Amino acid sequence: MKKIIKTIEILLIFFCFSFTFSGISFAQNRSTKAIDGNPDILVSPVQGPSVGNLLIARTKTSWPWYLTRTSGLIAAVSLFILIFSGIGLVTGYTFRFLEPLTAWATHRALGIIFAISLLIHGTSLLFDKYVPFSISQVLFPFLSNYKVVSIWGHRIGSLYVALGIIAGYLLLALVLSTYFWIDKKPKNWKMVHFLAYLIVIFVFIHGLYVGTDLSHGTLRTLWIIMGGLIGISIIYRFTKVRNI
Repeated sequence: MKKIIKTIEILLIFFCFSFTFSGISFAQNRSTKAIDGNPDILVSPVQGPSVGNLLIARTKTSWPWYLTRTSGLIAAVSLFILIFSGIGLVTGYTFRFLEPLTAWATHRALGIIFAISLLIHGTSLLFDKYVPFSISQVLFPFLSNYKVVSIWGHRIGSLYVALGIIAGYLLLALVLSTYFWIDKKPKNWKMVHFLAYLIVIFVFIHGLYVGTDLSHGTLRTLWIIMGGLIGISIIYRFTKVRNI
């Protein structure tokens, strides 16, 4: 994934510089030029920034939006895999493919990826100028005015954004319990760990109604399919193993 992203960045930079230099070269030509030696057909250059300059300016102003989308998708995918991994650990299916130590290390790594990408997802919203978010709107549910929801005629703020914020706090509780209780208070840690299933439900609804890439088309269909698979897996997990 890192190699793919790096390749895309290099191609984008090369693309921008190519258009930039072509724009400079074009501006240095004569104000009119004959086509195929025909003096009756003249082309006048259009004044203004080149396509490369426009792309660079667009990237500078839109990078928070791209970062928000990318980190959100990474958080969602890592969470789905994390839930599947956790269910596999509880039911024992994961140990058919991985050694126990490797399986637990992979599960923990997925949790770290999810936490970091979720943190980036929320922080990048503070720099977005198109849909501005204040610090309080990022930290506290129902303060945002983005896609406000009304229930029985009463505006309750952005419910779908609020679910994402609540999921972040539930994740914080899960991480802290893992850090402090996994060895000292395993029963308490197990109870708090049930929050993972509530987190994935909140994230699914959040992405379904707020995610730009999930608003329509193939990605939305895949998102719904993944949500259905997660739901079936959770039901199977509790029918097969009732403890955590």
